[in-house]
Amino acid sequence: MERTPTGTPVGVDDPYDHADRCDHLTDDGRCRFALERAGDDPEFASARRADDYACVVAGDAEWQDCPHYRSTTDGRTCRRCGLEEVRIAHESARPLLEEHHLSYGSDEADHEITVTLCRWCHAKVHEGWARIDDDVNPDAEAMAAREARRSKEQAEFGFQTAAERDDRE
Repeated sequence: MERTPTGTPVGVDDPYDHADRCDHLTDDGRCRFALERAGDDPEFASARRADDYACVVAGDAEWQDCPHYRSTTDGRTCRRCGLEEVRIAHESARPLLEEHHLSYGSDEADHEITVTLCRWCHAKVHEGWARIDDDVNPDAEAMAAREARRSKEQAEFGFQTAAERDDRE
């Protein structure tokens, strides 16, 4: 199993099996990295420019063949248990979901690959007895935290006049 630089497991054997499309890939198949950050790697940008900025993977290549491939999470649901995030506006409570690195990059390429995990699954994966692709349900504690936030969210939808509100609490 792959490990972090500090030696804790990341929960997968091959990060690329869990990676999505490249963050630099535009809707029309071009490489945003080469278009917007040419100064960071002029040789790469020149090669992409010669190919009308086509993504390296547009041909027969794999994601790992591109030196600037990165796939980061959208942060909406836990990849392992399916728990959905509920955020309350103007509140600084700890998020239910966290970004989990499957790959930190290496000497050959700087491939950052992340997925979203709830903080309960994240802890289990780093403790070494859980994998990303386990078929599990959310922990009871995770469900309780999510439902508490949903209840608070629903309460905010209700309208109270200023006379009905008691802000002294």
